[in-house]
Amino acid sequence: MISLWQAHLSFAMIIFLLLPSFGLSRNWRIALLAALLAVSFFSPDGLSLAAYLRSYIDDLAITTLVFMAWGCLRRLDMLPPARGKTGVLILFAAMALVLYPATLGMSDVDPYRLGYSPRPMLIFFAVLTLGLFYLRNGLAVLMLASATLAFIAGIKPSQNYWDYLVDPLLGLYCCGALLTLALRWTYRRSSKRRGAVSDELKSV
Repeated sequence: MISLWQAHLSFAMIIFLLLPSFGLSRNWRIALLAALLAVSFFSPDGLSLAAYLRSYIDDLAITTLVFMAWGCLRRLDMLPPARGKTGVLILFAAMALVLYPATLGMSDVDPYRLGYSPRPMLIFFAVLTLGLFYLRNGLAVLMLASATLAFIAGIKPSQNYWDYLVDPLLGLYCCGALLTLALRWTYRRSSKRRGAVSDELKSV
């Protein structure tokens, strides 16, 4: 039952975050999100749209749900910008790069197996969460703490801690966002260099 509700919430939040704002007021954006949640129950051929999407992306990690919920609240102007968002992108991109190449057979080490007996992982992520709390990275703390609490409560069918921490969708987003930031930084730096060279030539 939890997986079904997760699928409906995932459908509504993904579509809401992908759609442009259309210049709508906050109340209309809330109505749009509620309408997308209602649409997720529509079953054109006996299978709801949410279940159809779930067949492609599977159940998302708890961290992804928290991240998307934060994104929805930001679009609804209910939250200020998160502190240390780049740190969040780096953290979960690193997790994805550690986990998925190995599970695809690119490494002799299989970190996914550690998720079935995750005591060392729980200790590591507890220390990491405390460090992020000290750095006041509230979004990362909320994502990791929610994933750990959800794993302890066993709210997902999976018994592997990794499935609560990261999924391919979150990994791809974080890697893509970091690549975009790197390209923008490179472009701005090259523009400044061209501007500086141009100013020097003018002064000659």
